[in-house]
Amino acid sequence: MRVKRDIPTAPVAAGSLVAGYLVARESGVRPLGGGVLAAAGGWCAREWSRRSGAPRAGALLGVYAAAFAGSHPLAKRIGPWRAVFAAAGVSGAAAWALCDRAGARRRERSG
Repeated sequence: MRVKRDIPTAPVAAGSLVAGYLVARESGVRPLGGGVLAAAGGWCAREWSRRSGAPRAGALLGVYAAAFAGSHPLAKRIGPWRAVFAAAGVSGAAAWALCDRAGARRRERSG
């Protein structure tokens, strides 16, 4: 019998910011990197809504978008990779704190 496990959203949210930047940088096609962000952001938003409700999903999607947008001016001050990793850290930490942590606690209690 297979046990269904929810994939944690934090590494997807954080990793997609890094992957989106990398795709845009290496391909030279910024919309292609945006496609990575849109696909991963859509998946995360669906999971956040399913697991934690629409208001929390909206807040997490706002954090994801703000982290992405904020990485651009931050890159001018600290460099692009540091800015991307900072944005990824913020988004991943928010996803863990507001969504994934509760699921991890439920799994620990259910054994």
